[in-house]
Amino acid sequence: MARRYFGTDGIRGLTNSGPMTAEMAMKVGQAAGAYFLRGDHKHRVVVGKDTRLSGYMMESALVSGFASVGMDVVMVGPMPTPAVAMLTRSMRADLGVMISASHNPYHDNGIKLFGPDGYKLSDEAEMSIEALLDRTPMLAQPDHIGRARKIEDARGRYIHFAKSSFPDHLRLDGLKIVIDCANGAAYNVAPTALWELGADVIAIGVEPNGFNINDRCGSTHPEALQERVVASGADIGIALDGDADRLIVVDEQGRIIDGDQLMALVTTSWARNGLLRGGGLVTTVMSNLGLERYLAGAGLTLERTKVGDRYVLEAMRAKGFNVGGEQSGHIILSDYATTGDGLVAALQVLSCLVESGKPASEMLNLFEPLPQILKNVRFAAGTTPLDQAPVQRAIADGEARLNGSGRVLIRKSGTEPLIRVMAEGEDPAMVEEVVDSICEAVKQAA
Repeated sequence: MARRYFGTDGIRGLTNSGPMTAEMAMKVGQAAGAYFLRGDHKHRVVVGKDTRLSGYMMESALVSGFASVGMDVVMVGPMPTPAVAMLTRSMRADLGVMISASHNPYHDNGIKLFGPDGYKLSDEAEMSIEALLDRTPMLAQPDHIGRARKIEDARGRYIHFAKSSFPDHLRLDGLKIVIDCANGAAYNVAPTALWELGADVIAIGVEPNGFNINDRCGSTHPEALQERVVASGADIGIALDGDADRLIVVDEQGRIIDGDQLMALVTTSWARNGLLRGGGLVTTVMSNLGLERYLAGAGLTLERTKVGDRYVLEAMRAKGFNVGGEQSGHIILSDYATTGDGLVAALQVLSCLVESGKPASEMLNLFEPLPQILKNVRFAAGTTPLDQAPVQRAIADGEARLNGSGRVLIRKSGTEPLIRVMAEGEDPAMVEEVVDSICEAVKQAA
């Protein structure tokens, strides 16, 4: 059965346009609440959000939905996605909800669901909730309607949790760090955690106003961070996205370090210290071949999954790995967290920096990536450009041109009406030609 609402990372869309309406949010609360009403205990859901203006509206609608079917609601306010996952588990809640569209602009929003174990829901659970959306909800009797309350110590709980992931014998004393919180969910907790560990912290992207989340800031727009790192003479820069589940780093020279390099660092560091499980790393088909070759040279494996951190995590759990992630900066360290956590990942990178005594530019550039080009082509709803014969021929021609020295990856975005066209190989000019030719075929078909 085709998924109608859930994409690769929950439900997402333009606010006040289907499916991201207050009416739908209330229905999701009722459906998800009904799905998790198991047993005779008093049921509880933890609800967090990022800093979008629409978060107030979506939060109120979700709370109404959950309460109407008999679930108590604990609201934690603006908090990172991984904090909601952690609090769901630590507070013994039946369900966790994060209201966020991650790295998207303010006018989008989304709903992410976590089970009582703090993990994102399986495809099967999401399909079951989708089926309930079309049914009349089983409303609670008046004396069983849920209560809603806010808790004030959520930030402190998460800061303590994040700091506990940093090695006890290390401190960040003397390290100047610029952190860009994307005017998003981590605007308070991330700078505080770094400062309490001893760092000299310069915080940017920490003045959310409901509209400026991810606006020329954060992990998808690191230019301001690059400038500030160089201008202030900082040792390193850290960029989070709107819900703080992804991380991009800038070295002291202002160069961007992507998730592939960061995963290479953590994986090899944990291997040397006897902490690595699974014998390598789980990542997606988007990660650079240079990463795969680097790990192979260190005697470590690389397992690939389809795009989406949930699929990375599923493979990690199935095969016993404790490090995984995506080139985009979602890094999952399952010894500490059940989902990608930008702050926890940053603390692991910083611990390596402190222990090595080397500048970030030397420590974080572990391999030379192969030339890789990714372009997006937007298509109209209802069209299927990838099924068209001219597109299939363009893809086959591109693969033939690379002839084993690289690869082509074409996929449909799980959150936007986009076809993502990626190629990598030894010859950058050929890679660009291959990508352009496929993009042109897709445009014609779309």
